Amino acid sequence: MKLLVSPKNIEEARQAIDGGTDIVDCKNPEEGSLGANFPWIITGIKEAIETSGKKGVLLSATIGDMPNLPGTASLAATGIATLGVDYVKVGVYGPRTKEQAQKLLDNIVKAVKRVNANTMVVAAGYADHARARVSLPPLELVPVAAAAGCEVVMVDTAIKDGKGLLDFMSHDQIQRFCDAGKKHGMAVALAGRLQMKDIPFLKTTGVDIIGVRSMVIRGADRISGSIDAFLVKELKKMLA
Repeated sequence: MKLLVSPKNIEEARQAIDGGTDIVDCKNPEEGSLGANFPWIITGIKEAIETSGKKGVLLSATIGDMPNLPGTASLAATGIATLGVDYVKVGVYGPRTKEQAQKLLDNIVKAVKRVNANTMVVAAGYADHARARVSLPPLELVPVAAAAGCEVVMVDTAIKDGKGLLDFMSHDQIQRFCDAGKKHGMAVALAGRLQMKDIPFLKTTGVDIIGVRSMVIRGADRISGSIDAFLVKELKKMLA
């Protein structure tokens, strides 16, 4: 199981790297659950990874909680892909139907692969889609993401108010999501206010990646608090 930690700036990224994260996931919590960060922050984090001396650390960056605008999404995906990231992540936020989601993801994948065939695309759905009134149920997103050629399918939460993944999906639903992603040939990622007490269950699901921010933050909340290398190390130990 790989650990993905989501810093909002370069200093936080250094803390995540020092703590032993496998994937540094650059995003901007001020712009939403999967808010996009600035290109100079992404390139700064890439440099921090390259100069850290840590081998095998991968870089992910999100294009945001994307509305149903395939053209806009493809331009954003092209921009991030040119920065040399390993993963381009998109929150499938705006589409309300499978057809809309398919068109969005088809164009994102096409845009990314035109820049670098080895850059992977992550399609993220939302466990709390019903209360947030966004997107498709996560299980419905899985075959759509696979058909588009995404390498990773993910579930997160849209509204960050202290509730997390397990407040909106049962153990059985999470297991079915993981199984469906694997069946369709994709890696599976889980995120959304995960807690230390959730780790034993998550280990049983076969999930490939867990994504965190709040769990490794020192401070008041996910926006004003800061990632701490010690907390990242402790989480890595639990995942071993």
